[in-house]
Amino acid sequence: MDEKFYRRFESFRRSLAALEEVRERDLTDSFILSGAGAKFNITFDLAWKVMKDIIIQYFAVVDFPKGSPREVLRKAYEFQLISDEAWLDMLRDRNDLTHDYDGEIVKSVCGRLTGSYLDLFEVFKDIVERDYQEKTGNEEDIQR
Repeated sequence: MDEKFYRRFESFRRSLAALEEVRERDLTDSFILSGAGAKFNITFDLAWKVMKDIIIQYFAVVDFPKGSPREVLRKAYEFQLISDEAWLDMLRDRNDLTHDYDGEIVKSVCGRLTGSYLDLFEVFKDIVERDYQEKTGNEEDIQR
């Protein structure tokens, strides 16, 4: 994997760590909710872009639209980078949040975020770390 992958994956890990704070926050506070929604968007976007990097660099697949998260998620599922179709639900929620003018959508998204989405992000992070370590034997590169 190239340096861009490492930087993006590290950004994903930091964003996920910050997003996990939502479990300890007051989700009745509109400011906290809006921040959680924004951090969810960032974390999701970094996740699918890391998937895209892996699909292109490791699996040498380049015949899907580069700007399409839906196609990247389908390929990621095919290559077992993700194992749950709830990622498509996350994509829908990410898209819906762009039209959340009164703060109602983010409330339901935060329920799913703490209920399952954070776990799915964690599983994906673990898969990337484990699979990279297995293929190179170099744990330090991915942990930097």
